[in-house]
Amino acid sequence: MRKNKKVVAVVGATASGKTSYAIELAKKIDGEIISADSRLVYKGLNIGTAKPKIDERGGIPHYMIDIVEPETDYSAGLYVKEAGKRIDDILSRGKVPIVAGGTGLYFRLLLENYSLPETQPDYGLRKDLSRLNFCELRKILYELDPEAANLVNENDKRRVIRFIEVIKQTGLPLSKSRGFKEPEYDVEWIGLNFPREELYERINNRVDLMIEQGLVEETKELLQKHGRIPNIVDTIGYREVILYLDGIIGLEEAVNKLKQNTRNYAKRQLTWFRRNPDIHWNCYPEKKKK
Repeated sequence: MRKNKKVVAVVGATASGKTSYAIELAKKIDGEIISADSRLVYKGLNIGTAKPKIDERGGIPHYMIDIVEPETDYSAGLYVKEAGKRIDDILSRGKVPIVAGGTGLYFRLLLENYSLPETQPDYGLRKDLSRLNFCELRKILYELDPEAANLVNENDKRRVIRFIEVIKQTGLPLSKSRGFKEPEYDVEWIGLNFPREELYERINNRVDLMIEQGLVEETKELLQKHGRIPNIVDTIGYREVILYLDGIIGLEEAVNKLKQNTRNYAKRQLTWFRRNPDIHWNCYPEKKKK
């Protein structure tokens, strides 16, 4: 029933203006917005994730934001199920779903022709793996599947553990265990980007604004309320501030590290989205020089 139903996807690197663009687009085409950001699902992670405030959403309904507590292990598979329901609901009311964000895996599973393998959680394996640090986990994953290891963001222990779990259960590399399905929607892909130096300046300015808005105070409150759980300590923004709060580095160094890590993340996002030939870019991501 979903086949050929029109969906607009707005993708791009962090700080490329996806949120404001999607809001203005929604006003023009009678749309509603579904977030595709793996950190916006968590309640309380606000400043560090650049989560749009209610008064910044232009009166446009936003979904898949603030839906679970940070302790929840919110998987890509669960996201696809819930976001799919939102798309169907928006379409049933004659409006246009606009999926906007920067988590490439969410877009691939929700709007492209990829599907996740059906596997059961192995809690014993997860417990054993959780004792290892990120570098140790990535080494294990690299030995099992080098390509999958290159898909993981730095310090994302949860995803590394999940990839190892899937590979061990299926006995196949991730690229082969992932299935394919018929595309469920008629998707118009819009990619937002800037020349590299301009994008980096936008990222730096955003980080400075986060500090002004109270990122340090927000991090303290999150740690006090939830403790040092993975979805806080492994998230860019909070991770760097925690180093400052622990007295390991000064605030200026923490800010510079946050800017650098965010720029690196932006590069990985663009590398991911570049694989989709259907995206129409306003400024094409720069390719690495050979």
